[in-house]
Amino acid sequence: MLDDLTAAQLHAVFAAREAVFVVEQSCAYQELDDWDLDAEHLIAWHGQRIAAYLRVLAPSVRFAEPSIGRILTSTQHRGSGLGRELLRRGLAHVDAKYPRRDVRISAQVYLERFYRSFGFVTATEPYAEDGIPHIEMLRTAAREAQPG
Repeated sequence: MLDDLTAAQLHAVFAAREAVFVVEQSCAYQELDDWDLDAEHLIAWHGQRIAAYLRVLAPSVRFAEPSIGRILTSTQHRGSGLGRELLRRGLAHVDAKYPRRDVRISAQVYLERFYRSFGFVTATEPYAEDGIPHIEMLRTAAREAQPG
């Protein structure tokens, strides 16, 4: 929860998200949203900087199912496997907190193969979200995360 983070940690989280989702992806949109207030924030730190990050939303916040979003790996840590490990831990957290529940994500289309490796299947046709092609993907509870 945001209350568990210091002001400096909050700044690092929002700076990392802005660097990836607004600046790197050239996407002008309101990156901070009210979902942050009740989300659980899983963070991989490298010193005082964010190496990888994701947030977990409870069922009925964004989707009927629990969801994971704002998944990122900072540019310095891409290709290291850190993002894959953080997502594995995020899914394990969701499975423990919401047993036998499906998990839904809104994924950028170019990452479809990555999420498939965790048991997600495409659930919608592509749609534009903040000007970037996305798809909803669903991991059914019967398909536990088995990264490949």
